[in-house]
Amino acid sequence: MAADGEQRAACEVSQALARHLNCLNDDNKSTRRKALAAIQKQAEDRRLSSGALQEVFGELLKPLLKCLADPIEKCREVAIQTLTYCVSHVPRPEEALPYLVPAITQRLGGPELVEPSEELRLALAELLTLLVEVCGRKLAPYLDDMIRILQRAIVDPFPDVKKESCKCATNYARSIPEHFHMQSESLVNPLMQTISHQHSKVRVAAIQTTGALIQYGNGKAVDDVLSHLAQRLFDDAPQVRHAVTVVVGNWLLDLRDRYSYFHKLIPLLLSSTTDEIPDIKQTALDYWQKVGLQWENENEDDLKDKMDFSAPCPAFYPPAVARPGLGCRELIFRNLSRILPAVSCDMTDWVAGTRVKAAQLLLVLLLHAEDHTTQHMELLLSTLYRSCLDEEEQVVQNSIKSAELIGTFVNPEVFLKLILPALQKSPTSSHLTVLAAFIRGSSCEVLKSHLHRIADVISKPEICQGSEKVLYLEQLLCCVQSAITICQQYCTDISLQCMKVLITILACPASETLDEKVRGVMLSLAEVQGVSGLQGLYRQHMQELMQWASKGHDHWTSYSIARAQYEVLVLESGPVIGDHLSLLMPVLKTCLQQDKEPQMRLKLFTMLSKLLLKAGETVNSKGQFHLHSETLIRDILVPNLKWHAGRTAGAIRTIAVSCLWVLLQTDVLSHEEILQVHDVLMPQILTTLEEDSKTSRLVSCRIIKTLLGICGPHLDPDKLNKIYPELVKRLDDASDEVRITAVKTLSLWFKFIDEQYERTTYRGHLEFLYRCLLVHLDDTDSALQATVLDVLKEASVAYPSVLVQEIEAVKHKHRTPVYCDQLLQHIQINQDSGST
Repeated sequence: MAADGEQRAACEVSQALARHLNCLNDDNKSTRRKALAAIQKQAEDRRLSSGALQEVFGELLKPLLKCLADPIEKCREVAIQTLTYCVSHVPRPEEALPYLVPAITQRLGGPELVEPSEELRLALAELLTLLVEVCGRKLAPYLDDMIRILQRAIVDPFPDVKKESCKCATNYARSIPEHFHMQSESLVNPLMQTISHQHSKVRVAAIQTTGALIQYGNGKAVDDVLSHLAQRLFDDAPQVRHAVTVVVGNWLLDLRDRYSYFHKLIPLLLSSTTDEIPDIKQTALDYWQKVGLQWENENEDDLKDKMDFSAPCPAFYPPAVARPGLGCRELIFRNLSRILPAVSCDMTDWVAGTRVKAAQLLLVLLLHAEDHTTQHMELLLSTLYRSCLDEEEQVVQNSIKSAELIGTFVNPEVFLKLILPALQKSPTSSHLTVLAAFIRGSSCEVLKSHLHRIADVISKPEICQGSEKVLYLEQLLCCVQSAITICQQYCTDISLQCMKVLITILACPASETLDEKVRGVMLSLAEVQGVSGLQGLYRQHMQELMQWASKGHDHWTSYSIARAQYEVLVLESGPVIGDHLSLLMPVLKTCLQQDKEPQMRLKLFTMLSKLLLKAGETVNSKGQFHLHSETLIRDILVPNLKWHAGRTAGAIRTIAVSCLWVLLQTDVLSHEEILQVHDVLMPQILTTLEEDSKTSRLVSCRIIKTLLGICGPHLDPDKLNKIYPELVKRLDDASDEVRITAVKTLSLWFKFIDEQYERTTYRGHLEFLYRCLLVHLDDTDSALQATVLDVLKEASVAYPSVLVQEIEAVKHKHRTPVYCDQLLQHIQINQDSGST
């Protein structure tokens, strides 16, 4: 009875549609549009059962398919809508496939765009997706047409068509996997063109479809798509990276030939475990854990011993890091030899993002490989040497972390056997960076027996003097610091070698920025040995260090690193140097001879002046420097005061005079000791009054004044008379400061004119002195005038009558005779008081 009712309803609808179907051939577009609207209304009549609609659909199919080529867009739209409704509601939609699939192929599968409307191409793609959903395996005979449509639709200019086509391809692959694999490779190129589309949703769709294409199609296409998927791991859109993670994770779990592609797929999944988005990272970790467990189950027989007698977690495993499961570790171990070369290559790629990802991946791989890393050390080292010099900070940081992991898992005997010869052959900052990281990653228990070997190598001149670049010095410092941090009190045995390295770093011109760091490491070294600060550390090794630094000192030049090391040692040791003057003075005596390079002597004199400025805290800390003072003056300072042509020679004389002045200002020398060297010193100082350098002339005047103050009472008239002519010349000096100092020195000279100074015999000397001073009493500098006046008043006591005679002779020539009058009055008062 129901069948009769369906038949009756179908007949009624068919009769109602007959006239409308005839109108579809009318030339009038309005007529065709109205007819299609009526047909759509009749077809979608709710009173029709699915069976009745099946019969009506049979009559409508061909006319509607014909309308897909109608020139009017609205007509085509209504035809597609009607077809879509019928396909989704009839019980046997597969009966329409022989006509429907070719028609859609004609509209979407041609080499050129046949359907101009984007919206209608999308509607046709949705209709095709619907056919896949409702017909499933029954679409297998139409594989060629379906592939042709999808090839064209996946690269359609309209993004929504791309997405819908990807969805259709995914469903189609799942529906007929036993047939789809024969044509699956045909969709690889279109998908790879679409996978880099500017819309992230399109990229996601293309990735998901690629996953199904490989999963249900031909697995050999993995090689064709891997590079494209790897590139999407750098995508700015998190959902794209998440899609890649899911696809690769599913392949590792379900792909039929997955064992053949483990070495290619594992790096992609593990790269996602370092993603900055927590959700992606967790997804990758979850998949990786499943892959490991599945592999364990599938290879239970091979892993039985390891599962039953599993090795304990390494004692010094990185803290706060969960150890991967056995299956995950075994997978990495068995595939590492095939993965590492590619990672190594990527770590030197020209694209910064690739290098960053590769460095992150290497860290994950080493965490899984543990002690199996040993057999790959040569490749790893060559990679790390390059990556530690990378411009990208992230690459360097992850490379250093990788090196620390190697230090944790690999026996020091192995990595030292490889890295130390390489370091000696070609010392670079990256070699030192890797070595320092190895040391930090290692443990005291296994490293302490190798400390001497490490210290002996890095303290060799060719290593610690290998470069003056700051980066090299920083990493050299890191090696020492790492050894001290890890091995603590066991560093006592290598303390001397460490000090040699640290002093060498301080001696390099580029190390100014590292000074505080170096001293910090020295303090750490002192602390682990239980000695009191830097002084205690220097005191512990000063004898050996002085001998080490002064070796070959007779061949030093201004460029000698040994000279710079010696300067650092002497200046930095503070009061400790006071205990080793017997080692210091011979070196200074040898290196400050006049036949040595002037620039080198200048540097050593600078060092000496710094020591003398703080003599009580350095060379005279033990009060013993006076024992060497005569050697310093006679054999070092005086020879360097002799005149030689050239600016450098002048600079040496200036600093030598300055050193002598500083020495005389300290309490190091007694008056008796100064008297002993006076005869050698005074003649040479008098010659330096003629120096071009104002500093030299000024300091020389001050030295003469000091020597007069100490030795004046002990000088005979002849020695006194050799001093004043040079001082008189300085009264015409270009520097007012020098002139005033010279006048004050002459004032002191007059104080030593006593009864031993025969006034009659030496009258000419006094006349000359009075005459010169009276000339400068008329100087344009008022300060000098006042100083000269005071000196003449004091000098008048020596021979008043001669002075009066000289005043009267020149008084009429003076521009300021008032000074002459004051001087005469002063002499008269003195004479009156004397007669009284």
